[in-house]
Amino acid sequence: MKNTFVLLFALIANILMAQTATKEQILSELPELEITKDVNLHIISPEPIQYVDLSTQQLTGDLPTTNIARIRISDNIPADSKEKTKTPNSFSNGSTVGIITVVGQSFIAQYKAVYRNSENRNIATNIHIQPEAMQPIEFNKMTFSNLELAKFAMQIIQKKTDEKPIREQKNMKLSMQLNNVYVMSDYIFLDLTFENRTNLSYDIEDLKFSIEDKKIYKATNNQSIELTPIFRLNGQKSFRKNYRNIYVFKKFTYPNSKVMMIRLIEEQFSGRTIEMKVNYSDILKADTF
Repeated sequence: MKNTFVLLFALIANILMAQTATKEQILSELPELEITKDVNLHIISPEPIQYVDLSTQQLTGDLPTTNIARIRISDNIPADSKEKTKTPNSFSNGSTVGIITVVGQSFIAQYKAVYRNSENRNIATNIHIQPEAMQPIEFNKMTFSNLELAKFAMQIIQKKTDEKPIREQKNMKLSMQLNNVYVMSDYIFLDLTFENRTNLSYDIEDLKFSIEDKKIYKATNNQSIELTPIFRLNGQKSFRKNYRNIYVFKKFTYPNSKVMMIRLIEEQFSGRTIEMKVNYSDILKADTF
């Protein structure tokens, strides 16, 4: 019986490894990216880039934003370089300049950079990393990429909000509603709706989240701890009548003597500010999806 159990366990382990193992990349099978001198190639990632590797000093680049890697052929090769480098003018058409590796939150993508003459007008100046070029990276199961968080947030926002909200606050013909709270693994999703019952559009300066004392949260000696969402579905900065968004936080806790404060602040010197407090019991009653 013991030997049968060991064999069964080994069989299941092999099946799981076969399902989750990342296929090895072979140099000759890498997708090609065409690059030429004096032209930047922008590689656009669907999620924040964690790391970029350029295999030769003939390539250089930077990250102008979290989702874009900017690559070009280097004009300056260090004099003490041990590599057998070439200048941009000495590359032959179709020769390999180097390997570009881009690592996102949940994938790794590798490309072979191939030189093309600058006379070729069909060279792309930007490319989007396609799903077929992504190899999954096995991170901690509790960690979700921004793409996964966006997927979960879209599932929430597609739900109807006909039911009575958990919390609602009104002020100066504005209302803020906490429609629901959801939990997925170590992540907390807040589903918020804002309504503007005036004819003046509302320009958002900031939406602040903090943990503050329940009874004296406006006092000068109040201990306030700011909370920053790790992800928000929409980046909208103004709305005319209705605005709904999903805000995602890593798991947090706070005692019953404190509340979570949500403040919506308008731009400039407007007095149209609205705030709402959320008890910890509201968080503990969070739904799953």
